[in-house]
Amino acid sequence: MNGQHSDRSHSRSSIDRPSSAMSHNARIFSHVSVSKKESSTCTEEPHDCASLDKESHAATTLLCRSKSSQTSLEHQFFMEEAYNSAICFKMLRDIGTSDLLQIKYITKKIKKMARTFPNLVMETIHDYFKDNPEISCRHTFQLFQVLVAVIGTLDVLEETWQKCFMRLALEHMTKSTELGDIYQDAASNVLLALCRHSWPAVAKHLETELLTGVFPHRSLLYVMGILISQEELLKEEDRESWKDLLSQMARKSVPFLNTDVWSKELLWAITKSGRTLQEQTPDKAFLFTYYGLILQAEENSTTVRTHLTTLLETSHQWAKQREGIALTVGLVAVHHLDDAWAILEQFGRSTPFKRSLQNFSLKNVEDLRWKWASSTILLSYGQMAAWAKNHILPWVDNILSRMIFYFHFSSWDETLKQSFLTAITMLVGAISRNEGAHSYEFSQTSELLECLMTLMEKEPRDMLVTSIRQQAIRIVSSLCALRPPMDVDRKSRLLSTCFRSIFILPQLDALEKQACLLTEPPNINVQVQPALKPRGLWQDIILSPLYVAGWRASAVLGRHPHRSWLTSSLMQGLYHQTMEALDHMLQCFMMQNPTTNELYILLSHLYIWLTSEKTHERQRAVHRCTTLFKFLNNKHCLSTKENFTRIGQLVATLGILCQDSDRAIHGCSLEALGHLYQLLMHQKARETPEVKRESPRDLFGPDADGTLWGSGDQKGSSPILRRMASKDHSIFSMSSNQALKEITDHLEMAELTDLIWTAIDGLGSPSSSWVQAATDLLLLVIQEHGDSLSTVGKMGQAIYHHLCAIQMPQAKDNALRVITLLARNHIPELVAAFLDFSSPLESHTFRLWRALGAEQPASYLILTVLLAWLQKRPLPTSVSSDSSSCDKEKPYLRSLAAMNTIHELQFAREFKKAVRDVFPQLFLAHLAQMHYILELNQPTEPEQGQKAPEAAMPSPQSLASLLGCSTSLEALKGLLSTTGHWHDFAHLELQSAWEYFTSIHTYPQAVGLLARAMVQNHCTQIKAVLGYLLPNLQSQQERERKTAILLLIEFLYSPALLEVLSKQAALTILAQSLQDPSSEIRVASLQGLGNILFHPEKESLLQGQLPAFLNGFFQKNEAVVVDIMGMVSDVLHRLGTQGAGAQSLSIAINTRYFFDDEQDKVRAAAMSLFGDLVATVADRELSGMRAQVCQSMVPLLLHLKDQCPAVVMQAKFAFYRCAVLLRWQPRHTLFCTLAWETGLSARHFLWTFLMTRSQEEFSIHLSQAIKCLHSRHHHIKTWAALFIVYTTCNQPQAVSQMISDKDIQLLFSTFKDLKKDPEPGIWDYATRQLSFLRKVSARSKK
Repeated sequence: MNGQHSDRSHSRSSIDRPSSAMSHNARIFSHVSVSKKESSTCTEEPHDCASLDKESHAATTLLCRSKSSQTSLEHQFFMEEAYNSAICFKMLRDIGTSDLLQIKYITKKIKKMARTFPNLVMETIHDYFKDNPEISCRHTFQLFQVLVAVIGTLDVLEETWQKCFMRLALEHMTKSTELGDIYQDAASNVLLALCRHSWPAVAKHLETELLTGVFPHRSLLYVMGILISQEELLKEEDRESWKDLLSQMARKSVPFLNTDVWSKELLWAITKSGRTLQEQTPDKAFLFTYYGLILQAEENSTTVRTHLTTLLETSHQWAKQREGIALTVGLVAVHHLDDAWAILEQFGRSTPFKRSLQNFSLKNVEDLRWKWASSTILLSYGQMAAWAKNHILPWVDNILSRMIFYFHFSSWDETLKQSFLTAITMLVGAISRNEGAHSYEFSQTSELLECLMTLMEKEPRDMLVTSIRQQAIRIVSSLCALRPPMDVDRKSRLLSTCFRSIFILPQLDALEKQACLLTEPPNINVQVQPALKPRGLWQDIILSPLYVAGWRASAVLGRHPHRSWLTSSLMQGLYHQTMEALDHMLQCFMMQNPTTNELYILLSHLYIWLTSEKTHERQRAVHRCTTLFKFLNNKHCLSTKENFTRIGQLVATLGILCQDSDRAIHGCSLEALGHLYQLLMHQKARETPEVKRESPRDLFGPDADGTLWGSGDQKGSSPILRRMASKDHSIFSMSSNQALKEITDHLEMAELTDLIWTAIDGLGSPSSSWVQAATDLLLLVIQEHGDSLSTVGKMGQAIYHHLCAIQMPQAKDNALRVITLLARNHIPELVAAFLDFSSPLESHTFRLWRALGAEQPASYLILTVLLAWLQKRPLPTSVSSDSSSCDKEKPYLRSLAAMNTIHELQFAREFKKAVRDVFPQLFLAHLAQMHYILELNQPTEPEQGQKAPEAAMPSPQSLASLLGCSTSLEALKGLLSTTGHWHDFAHLELQSAWEYFTSIHTYPQAVGLLARAMVQNHCTQIKAVLGYLLPNLQSQQERERKTAILLLIEFLYSPALLEVLSKQAALTILAQSLQDPSSEIRVASLQGLGNILFHPEKESLLQGQLPAFLNGFFQKNEAVVVDIMGMVSDVLHRLGTQGAGAQSLSIAINTRYFFDDEQDKVRAAAMSLFGDLVATVADRELSGMRAQVCQSMVPLLLHLKDQCPAVVMQAKFAFYRCAVLLRWQPRHTLFCTLAWETGLSARHFLWTFLMTRSQEEFSIHLSQAIKCLHSRHHHIKTWAALFIVYTTCNQPQAVSQMISDKDIQLLFSTFKDLKKDPEPGIWDYATRQLSFLRKVSARSKK
């Protein structure tokens, strides 16, 4: 301002330059003298009489110097002014020959100069125009642009220059040049720039020219149009006068409507084509407004209708034309609403318009004129609503019904969709501003919502090139405040449509690439910022974005309309505004119904997107959640009268998203958890006074405090709020796990359960990362709150069903770890649940059980619970029972499942110790279970009068038997083999006694053999088993009493019995069992009462009968011999630990004689008796029996190749018993070899087992093999020969020392007989062995 003030002395008009120069020089002199005077007073000196003369002389000298300096300074200023003027002049001249970049640079320099020397620049421009009248029109056009820029730079413009340049602008505004309208517009822009400095003069001129009765020039209309669209060109105090002036001019122009020439020119100007067909120039835009204002002021209804009809009959081909017509109709509706409605109705029934609704082919230009007439009528209805304001409410339903009708029955294209949305936006805006709208019931809102959903559904899913989605969603947001409210079903469909239309869009970079690849990208209308919206007369009206863009594109101040290609910034702006519109809609829903149920409805439609496999879809969904929660916290609008609906599901989903690999999702989810925590805390603090809620109209007002918990005074807050306020902000700095722990600590049990179920459901996700995150969350929550959960059984079942599909090892381990944690407090529920899918037990189920028992205390309890289920063995109802029983749970199936599970767990490392600890219970339970299975398999006879079931339908009993018979037997085997009782297992395996457990008739024999094996092997568990066995004798179940008595009568032979029971107690128990209802139990009790334990005198009696039995071995009758041998075995068993005493040797010798008997049964009986005898031999008798046992080993071994299976079985068992008696090792390997192996490795092991112990035993075994060469059985001779040859191959020196020539000849004879065998392999083998023997014999002779 100082520069401008000092430069005012330079201001000179063209008629008074000398006087101005004199004034200028005087001012310079005055300024200099004052400056010098002030500087001279800055130094203080002493004033005395002697110095007065010096001061007077100095003053005279200074005055002379000042006059000289003034002349020099004045000359300097003059030269500087001349220099700047010359520079400015040169720049003005160079503009005519410069390109665009140079012009821009020159304009910038001149504007900078004008800020310092405004009058100099204005004078130079004025002089340049005056001195160069012949410059080209293009140069003049560019000078006008510079002049506009300079005037816009100045805050103050002298009146002289206002008048000069206003005359210059008016002179050129109507001038015709080769540049056409552009030249006139540039001159008009000068007049527009002067409006800020001389508005009264400009306004007076505009009014005068407009009201002459002659249709105004285009440039005048251009100025008026710019003033309407850009009122910022005027000062604030001038804007109101401009509105009044425009209204006055419209009223004064009403008579012109009756002037034929004026009316025709107006219609021609409105309908003529612009420089580009789709352009809407400011002059044309003003004409539509001016026309509407004139018709608005017209009182004659007929005239109004005539002019509107004429206007609507013009072309509707171009968008700006349609928008202009609609604006005119809207302005008319302010005072003639009925007339405007009637004309639109009449226009809608006209023939051309009806044809435009049909999808006809374009045959001529006339068709194009009417193709988009429905777009015009839609915009007209919107403008009517916008301008009619308070009078529109009764018309809303009618207008909406017409809009919806034209939307459905017009040809669909982008034009129709954009017009429909623009019109609806104006209508809804008008309703929202109407005070009575909230109490009015609108009947067409549901149909309107259907139209909006249709629009969004039809949008392309792979690109975002229009604002249709955004506009539709913003309309929905506005409709939220209207009555009636949306019903839940429609709101649900609306939310699904909106989310699907937006979330499925590709990522932003992909959207940008696709948009750039379009051959002709559409115009993207990014929402106009408030500073850019048309203000003034239209500040309360929602105008079409395209209409506003048309005005802005007219580029006042030198900018020209142009169409630019799609840019990244525009696409980003459209994308973000679309997302903001979606957020706004969700917030509007919550403000209208601020309840937790409404929040659940909104979030329930987001869950599908929160769990999407696509990262960008999850990003968009979680950002919507975060924004909504933040909004609810800031607005304090959520009701606290009810609990959150399924907040556990929400916490679980956000917790899983917190572990997302995408950093944006991770951060956004964590923020959402923080805001949710605040909402939850506010919900828990119900005792506090309810926070005042904001009305929908205050929805986006400024907030005094942006967070839920302020840092101000909290004296009125509740203790809960004060206690937790400190945590609210820290929640945002926590890690995801810490935040989840904090939130879950405040959830109710039902909410925690919901959270856990959501995490469990996440285990079934197709996304491996989601599954991993779900298991992590599940593990975290169970660690914190697993102790107090309910419905744990169903949770365990659900985890199992998902376990099979989990591929990631870490996720699977986490899921199993969850089961381990749950087992600490919920074993009974989990066991019952897991039994439902444990028959059969596949790999995943087995891992589940192992996880359940991973911790030692749990494994013991699991087995206990399984045993309890195992003992629930009711016999199934008959087929003829009530059909409703089929729907009931069948306990016997769970009993079978428990048996199956125990069988597998016996081999699990986690249950190894627990199985040993509960061996007695398991042992008894398995035996009883096998009896139960056999009971299920018993045929049931139909009752009297009842038909037998069809043979084709298997009974439940037989089905259960098929499922459980083999498993129960294997479970017993597994128990013995895994707990160190393999000796007992070996006894039954080598006797093939397991088969006895497959029939209820042989079941007692099987139990007896097992108990006998335990006694003979001195089982350490006999005392423990007896401890659990005795209570079973009093059981209600017959099978348990039966099993107990069978075991007890065998355990009577064990010394361990008396450590548990006294002899008298045992007698009492057996005597009581004689009263048992079961005959089998009574018989077994009698057998027990006859035990030698209770009758010691039986020992001598039984031993005395043995010699007679031995004589009976030589009977001719095979059956008699076999029975006698069996009786001797029975006697040996009844003698128990006393054994046969001195008669053992005699029995052994007599029994061995029959090893080579011709009759199979006799051989088998002899070997069985020999084994029983060996089992009864005590250590004190071993010396006498040792030779007999050693001499039996090779015969027994060779009989492993006997042709009779019974002989083979007894040979194996006897061989094993002999090895046990001789304490040969490794005993377990021997058992395995005898039981299951048959190959060369087994033969080598058995040979090594016999022949490598000592030289004495070697001689015995070899001699026995040689004796077997004399066997009556060909195959025994053959295997004896092979044994000798094999021994010779491995121990040739030892064999050569023991074998005689006679033995060698016997070997030759044996192999010669084998050469006659029809089997080629045996013949070849015999030939090679003969050759080998000849070589060995030759070497021995040498």
